[in-house]
Amino acid sequence: MPISTAAFEWVCTVLRSDAAIVLEPGKEYLVESRLAPLARLSGKSDVSTFVEHTRSTADRRTRDDIVEALTTNETSWFRDSQPFVALETEILPKLSRSVHGTRNVRIWSAACSTGQEPYSIGMIVKDSILGAGAAGCEILATDIAPGIIAQAQRGTYTQGEINRGLPAMKLVKHFSKAGMHWQINENIRKMVSFRQLNLSQPLPAIGQFDVVFLRNVLIYFSVETRREILQRIRAVCRPDAYLLLGGAETTIGVDDSWVREQIGRVPVYRPR
Repeated sequence: MPISTAAFEWVCTVLRSDAAIVLEPGKEYLVESRLAPLARLSGKSDVSTFVEHTRSTADRRTRDDIVEALTTNETSWFRDSQPFVALETEILPKLSRSVHGTRNVRIWSAACSTGQEPYSIGMIVKDSILGAGAAGCEILATDIAPGIIAQAQRGTYTQGEINRGLPAMKLVKHFSKAGMHWQINENIRKMVSFRQLNLSQPLPAIGQFDVVFLRNVLIYFSVETRREILQRIRAVCRPDAYLLLGGAETTIGVDDSWVREQIGRVPVYRPR
């Protein structure tokens, strides 16, 4: 049975309220497919009945599960490649020269999903001019969904997940076999700290960053929310920091406190 109009509208309201994500009419099929597993687990006959039960009982935990199920967690290793090339060939060498070993380089992977992005960053750092990496770089990885964060922290991936973009040399160098899965090596995993964080809310005390990966995230928000998020991120960036966005995203026309620069084939944004 297709999701009812009332159930769809309530889910849209929850998603906007809790995560500032705008779900337009016409996405009923997405809600239906994402929530069907939750409905089955709850023993409800269909998604509409499941949603109505959650709404009427004010079940906060299930409401959080609904938001998590509808948060897009599309990810892969070294996704789109060019931002990681820029990090390796230009950004890290420049930061290494400017820091001169006086402090750790700090990188934030926002909306990190199941960990492929921060661990990709960690592998580049480990193999880069920063050398040992763990002593010279800190990576913060955040996501709105606690279940996704828990999965990322484990650093364990199926063969199918490994096959999505991980070069064979990186697999051999930075992973070990763990039964039917692959485990990221401890020297990479300990570089990354994970925490739950909602980008649409005021940021907690997370310190200052040299590089922020905010890729393929802003497209899910309204222009006003994008502006607020960019302003929050600007406030935790060092004066010479780098912001990397997704290929369909930009600060231009949204928040004028950033300057666009080009590194190779990828645009980066610097604080004014």
